[in-house]
Amino acid sequence: MARTTTSHAAETATSRSAATASSGSRANSASDSVLGAIEGEYRCSWHHERMDGDSPDPLDAKEQALRDALAGLHAIVVAYSGGVDSSYLAHAAYEVLGRRALAVTAVSPSLARAERDEAAGLARVRGWNHAVVETRELRRAEYRKNGSDRCYWCKTELFDVLTPFAERLGAPVAVGTNVDDLGDHRPGGDAARERNVLTPLLDSDLSKADVRRLSRRAGLPTADKPAGPCLASRVAYGVEVTAERLTRIDEAEAVLRSLGFDELRVRDHGELARIEVPSGQIERAAAAAGEISARLKTLGFTYVTLDLGGFRSGSLNDLLPATSLRIGRSRP
Repeated sequence: MARTTTSHAAETATSRSAATASSGSRANSASDSVLGAIEGEYRCSWHHERMDGDSPDPLDAKEQALRDALAGLHAIVVAYSGGVDSSYLAHAAYEVLGRRALAVTAVSPSLARAERDEAAGLARVRGWNHAVVETRELRRAEYRKNGSDRCYWCKTELFDVLTPFAERLGAPVAVGTNVDDLGDHRPGGDAARERNVLTPLLDSDLSKADVRRLSRRAGLPTADKPAGPCLASRVAYGVEVTAERLTRIDEAEAVLRSLGFDELRVRDHGELARIEVPSGQIERAAAAAGEISARLKTLGFTYVTLDLGGFRSGSLNDLLPATSLRIGRSRP
């Protein structure tokens, strides 16, 4: 059975319930203790000071629009991965709704161990209501076969698991999609729309740069955090996604980080590992080629290559038709 843990101050979870979605996957519900606390009335005050005579900052209006939208909700469940966008959304939701905001981190082999630890640590330090649940996307054949719609099946599993939280709280689920995501290949957006999942950052016209600026204002350590999509996004389309493959990607990237590289990808092409680091760091990576190759081969790769094109987010999408490279949501 999937496990659920929750934390807010000294609270711990002692109970869970399961719900079965139409797909047959199992979902977790938050404990009665935490949900009861969230249902209590609590609201934080907020204001942003600006010196008289200063020109209005357009970002202030976007931030206020976000907070106004959140204030209109009874409660909210934030899909919280610990990345830049979901961390800021969790912060804003807690600032506005207090303990009626719940951040939920979905744990599976596709989430790097370091990422889950950082997400839990930030929630604990900030005092957010936080739940950790297990998702089982690897049980879905459509996900494992790793077509260009893999993200759709991943998000379908995520939202199936979060539904019991939302139903119990009478609250919507929200994700950290921002304006910049509109031009990317994100079939998970279809799954979100099918379930009426909210996108408060997008609806407030916030870009990734905006979210980073607001995160700095809020003192969030994620403000300058490199993008960290799920480990499955490193697996070349058509190569089966397995727990073992995700684990070796996680371990391979840990090898690169131990050598001082912080912005990187290890792309899994089956027997071949394709390493991406920023263009300015390619020479340094090449100098360490012997050590990198030897260590990655112990993880099961037969060939280890360094991509001379440098790091670029979503490089596996280069082979997809141009018509599919969009989130699927139209904007006026």
